[in-house]
Formats: sequence, C-alpha cells, structure tokens
Amino acid sequence: MLWLVGTPIGNLKDLSERAREVLEKSELILCEDTRHSTLLLKHFGIKKRVMSYHKFNEKNRLEEILEKLREGQEIALISNAGMPCLADPGEQLVRRCREEGLLISTVPGPCAALLALVLSGFPTAPFQFVGFLEKREGALIKQLLSLLHYGGTSIAYESPHRIQKTLKKIQSMAPEIPLFIARELTKLFEEGLVGTATSLLEKESIKKPRGEFVLVFAPSPLSKKFETLSAKEHVALLESEFGLSFRDALKLAASLRKIPKKNVQSRA
Repeated sequence: MLWLVGTPIGNLKDLSERAREVLEKSELILCEDTRHSTLLLKHFGIKKRVMSYHKFNEKNRLEEILEKLREGQEIALISNAGMPCLADPGEQLVRRCREEGLLISTVPGPCAALLALVLSGFPTAPFQFVGFLEKREGALIKQLLSLLHYGGTSIAYESPHRIQKTLKKIQSMAPEIPLFIARELTKLFEEGLVGTATSLLEKESIKKPRGEFVLVFAPSPLSKKFETLSAKEHVALLESEFGLSFRDALKLAASLRKIPKKNVQSRA
C-alpha cells in the first residue's frame, strides 16, 4: 500500500493524528529531503526507515519502490511541505501504481496553493495551478501569456530571488490585473498582499523577499479580448503588444486556441 501523506507547510500542529498513525505504521517513508523530514519525524517521536525520493533520483528509485509495494509493504510518501505530487515528487510513482493495480490512498494535509486561493478573495472556480513559474525569460513570457488567456483564477509558486523580476514582467504585460501574494503561510509572520504588480513591488516584503511565495492571478480581463480576435489578429497582437516573433506568436496562438498550427497559419 502506498500512502500519500500531507505534512505541515510551516506550523507543526497541522500534522493530523491520522498522518502520524500512518507514518508510524509504515515500513518505509519516502522523503524529498531526508534531513528535513527526519527533523519532522523526530519531533513526533516517529522512528522509521527513510529513503530519499526526489526529482533527481525518482526515475532510478522507481522499480525498487514498486517491488516493495508488490511484496505488500506499507510505504508512505511525504514531501518537504504540503501534499506530495503537487509541484513535488510522486506523480510517476502514482501513475505506475495505477497501471499495475497497486493500492494507493491519501492522508490529506495543507496545500499552499489552495490556502492562497481561498485567502485571495478571487473566484475559486474555475482555477488552475501551474506549479513553479518558468525560470528562463522567454519561457516565462509565454507562460504568463497563457495565464492571461485563462478565464479563471491561476495559481503559481515563485521563489524569493525571482519574485521581483516576475512582478516586473507582469507589470509590463498586464499592469492592471489584480494579484494576490501569500508568504510564510501558517507561520508566525504569515502575510497576504493584494494589488497590481506595480503596487506590490512597493511592498517591503517584496523589496526584501524571504520565504517561498504563492502568486495568485485574478481572472484576466484580457481573456475576453482574446476570444473576440480572429487567428490573424491574435497572432498580430502577440507580436505587437508582447514582443513575440511571428513563429512564437503562431505557435502560442495555436496552443491557446487548441487548433493545429497549420490552421492558424492558413488563417493568418
């Protein structure tokens, strides 16, 4: 049996009694970072064998873990914070377990993305979670454009050393879109900030960023504008207003309109 166990994202009191029971009965605990998770387990007096399981060794460890599950072992998977598989390792393992008919269950726990969503005051349906934002500027621009085409609320994670750069990019692309930033969720200095990219850049906690950030985008008014455009107008707008090359604009317009690129090209 594979258990996906949610762990605290800041406040240790958020580890549920059921999560403790599952961790205590597991024969093996898979950890994103054994040093980090050992401190958590030690705090609750849980003494179990741990094994590192992260994005750099996930593929190599997969067969070894599956074999243990086939033998009937109880294995728990935890991440450094929050729910496994959400911007954390575990997705490949769960997929393989499903393919082989191996038992899987979850023990719910905190999730920074969902906490930020409900704290934002933005519409909670529909919404999309995109994980960590792209690091490279070109990829980030395309990703932000995709978010601006979305008619619902979007949630992303961002690191402290990139948050200013990301907000400046949003400021240049969509200066009026409402944003919510959550920082240090469930911790002593939890903070929630609402505003445009311009106003958020003036906040002290953005000027001197610390901790991981959750960035929530309100539904973009630009999404309605994009819906009214022809394929040719769509490509032209991506080129003129957002500085994409014709090739990149064509590719992105096709992806966003969910039609083959050749169809966009024939209409453009």
